[in-house]
Amino acid sequence: MPYVFNIPAAVVTGGGASRELVVHARRLGGSRVLIVTDDFMVQSGVVQTFIDLLQGAGMPSAIFSGVQPDPTEQNVIDGLAALQDAGADLIVAIGGGSPIDCAKAIGMLATNGGQMRDFMGYEKIPRAGMPLIAIPTTAGTGSEVTRASVITDPARDEKMLLMSVQLVPQVALVDFELTMSMPGPLTAAVGVDTLTHAIEAYVSKKANGVTDPIALSCVSLVAGNLRTAFREPGNRSAREAMSLAACQGGMAFGNSSVCLVHGMSRPIGALFHVPHGISNAMLLPAVTRFSLRGSIARYAAVARAMGAAGPDDADERAAEALIDALEALNRDLAIPRLREHPRLNEAKFFSSLEKMATDALVSGSPGNNPVVPTAEEIVALYRAAW
Repeated sequence: MPYVFNIPAAVVTGGGASRELVVHARRLGGSRVLIVTDDFMVQSGVVQTFIDLLQGAGMPSAIFSGVQPDPTEQNVIDGLAALQDAGADLIVAIGGGSPIDCAKAIGMLATNGGQMRDFMGYEKIPRAGMPLIAIPTTAGTGSEVTRASVITDPARDEKMLLMSVQLVPQVALVDFELTMSMPGPLTAAVGVDTLTHAIEAYVSKKANGVTDPIALSCVSLVAGNLRTAFREPGNRSAREAMSLAACQGGMAFGNSSVCLVHGMSRPIGALFHVPHGISNAMLLPAVTRFSLRGSIARYAAVARAMGAAGPDDADERAAEALIDALEALNRDLAIPRLREHPRLNEAKFFSSLEKMATDALVSGSPGNNPVVPTAEEIVALYRAAW
């Protein structure tokens, strides 16, 4: 079957990449810019750096900083109003996955109209959004290169997944220097998110010859650098490697899709507001154990890319070693079990199992898994991960 590979027209990586903003803003014909970000990016002074760059080039900019973690539909509506008030013809997203996802949705509604739920699912967006330049400041989501946007509907306790080529930013400026100030817990959370992207992209039923080597490269970069970035936040080499890994992970899963871990993770985020990377990390070992039998050879290849198995190890032994490696990584990064997370109330968690399982299946991601689960099996996996 044919496969399509969609990424931004320009992906600029390396130290100082973000200083290329004006070059690409001019190339896209921008004259007035809306910067979509969050309060932390404003307060830290990062946003002001880019305002000054744009101002020096004669491009006035307005700021929308009302993006919260796990951005909501209201964040998107408010951002759209800010876009219209500013008369902007170009959006620049600065921050982690939340501002970038929100910026994608703002730009999409600006050109398509309607409501977020109208576009939920795969390739349901008829027209391209506003021109968008994405500048990630964390090394995790890979949203700067993907066709995905995840927006929360608080009224339904649901994360809406939009997946469309119309959401791909025109430019990604991947500057690892912007990630140097990330604290250890955030480094861990987004780093395992990156690893989950790569693993799921590689074992997905939609994996292909273009995404496979990118996914395995991402796995190797994470395995070789995440612990160092966590323990030594000023290590430039590790930070650069993790920024590249995050970008590669986005390229891989954005074109072969995520699987069961993400399907089960989104309901936890929607109901309990657990950071996405942490919920992925807490689920990853249990879901991988469940899924091994569906793709032993591919999980074995992941284990070898992580250094958890050697080239001479049998696939079955290598795949089993992957579970131990994932659990060891979580321990080394101080990632808790589900039952240890302060936002997860035990009574509410167990009373919500059926809803979470249903929502996971509705997202479509579990259908890409090497072993496609039933709702009952997802409930059992939540229990096992607890």
